[in-house]
Amino acid sequence: MMISTNCCNLCAALVAGAVMLGSFSIAAPHADTVATEWRAEIPLPVYPNAELVDLYEKTWEIAAGRVRKGPEGLPASPYLDENCYETDIWIWDTCFMALFSKYAPKSFPGKESLDNFYYPMYRGQPTPLRIHLRDNPPLFAWLEWENYQFSGDTDRVNAILLRERFLQSHFHWFNTVPKGERVPYSSNAIHRGVVGREGFTWTGGASGMDNTPRGRDSGGYDKILWVDAISQQALSARCIGKLYSSLGKREEALAWEREYRSLIGKINELYWDEEDGFYYDVDIASKKPCRVKTIASFWPLLAGAATPEQAARMVEHVRKAGEFGGDFPWPSLARSDRDFDAETGNYWRGAVWLPTAYMATKALERYGYTDLADELAEKVLMQQLRTYHEVVPHTIWECYSPSANRPSIEHGRRVRPDFCGWSALGPVSLFIENMLGFHEVSAARREVRWRLRPEKGRHGIRRLAFGPVTTDIVFDGKRSIAVRSTVPYTLYVNGNAHAVPAGESVIPLPSSPEPGRQGTGGFYPEK
Repeated sequence: MMISTNCCNLCAALVAGAVMLGSFSIAAPHADTVATEWRAEIPLPVYPNAELVDLYEKTWEIAAGRVRKGPEGLPASPYLDENCYETDIWIWDTCFMALFSKYAPKSFPGKESLDNFYYPMYRGQPTPLRIHLRDNPPLFAWLEWENYQFSGDTDRVNAILLRERFLQSHFHWFNTVPKGERVPYSSNAIHRGVVGREGFTWTGGASGMDNTPRGRDSGGYDKILWVDAISQQALSARCIGKLYSSLGKREEALAWEREYRSLIGKINELYWDEEDGFYYDVDIASKKPCRVKTIASFWPLLAGAATPEQAARMVEHVRKAGEFGGDFPWPSLARSDRDFDAETGNYWRGAVWLPTAYMATKALERYGYTDLADELAEKVLMQQLRTYHEVVPHTIWECYSPSANRPSIEHGRRVRPDFCGWSALGPVSLFIENMLGFHEVSAARREVRWRLRPEKGRHGIRRLAFGPVTTDIVFDGKRSIAVRSTVPYTLYVNGNAHAVPAGESVIPLPSSPEPGRQGTGGFYPEK
């Protein structure tokens, strides 16, 4: 782990050894940290608020301290360590880390770290690191699709999809593995259970939402069908189909699209509650909704299961300060719930978590609510920035209070510091994609889509690298965009296409650049 260099009052203690915070410690970087050239690779934001740019760099610095040379025999080394246990790795932590690491893939091996799950689980390869909760959320296909979009790396898609079939294997494994099964490479027995074609039982820990009150009124976790589990499987099916399509495998793509359609049909048949306009977990015995509103209910939107009308009703809950909106948006449990911890969030009883905040932000974008997505992303990021300055140690935390600029708690103690880790999604991904506005990048199509906000003044990004392209894109705050690129590509600015040549060029803008549609907030039509 690496502590912020701004913590001057702790420097002497750090040199001497670890500084204890509850039962967690902050220590110097491990000797096996191998990310040494990251400063020469990361994109360089241009933004009027210099503090956010500083936080962006500090976040990468902390994350670099977690790029580890694995113990002998690890399938993929170096790898990204999530900053929890030294002996274990987590599926969903690693998947979310692969989302921000794509911006500097040479220094931060995000997608390669996924191989540390694939090979033990599906090739029987021994591993010195245990897989903690191998029935964690099934997100591999989503992460591989997102990374392919950014990198255009067809060699990896051929390897994981056609040669090794890791993604298909995990999809079918999640559907069929018996509850209670144990294997030597995992710390835990399987908690997830299968209920016919209707969905899955789970637990707080296995789902990733450790102390969530879901299932509270139905007699426990194993008495409900979890809306996120079936939605994540639907998302996986859709992404597997897209990956097949990217390789020209039309028949296979159509088969996975049919699987996807079947799953979203079940989600809307069983998990949608018309009365509240919300996706809920479902009581197995009665098939009635379990009315505990959590952020997990936005996974159906990310999967594209909702109709526009259903999405609009879900957004109503996002706009309400008494539920998922307000000054500290995206609490893990709605503020209207009786178990909501208003002061600290108490981990998954209201805390703001960057992985689920990121997921829900992308879910809003999926349905065109980009103004709202950007607004809430900025609030999340500003909370991280203010907490960084106001709380000692000055660092990035595992999760945050839903009511103040401070970390949340777990079992009465402050949550883990230096958590980059998935909390880097705020200062890196939400900053680049929602505050700077570079919300979609495609190496396959060689294009960047930018929600330019002229009112922000001079802003943009330098050294954005995707596929064969490395580019600078900077709005001068007035009427033009300066662009530099290694190869040609297409830059969409608020929906308008501009051909970018190799070398330097200038894109003139109208005197009053179109800020984009209001209402839903969408700049671009659904492709």
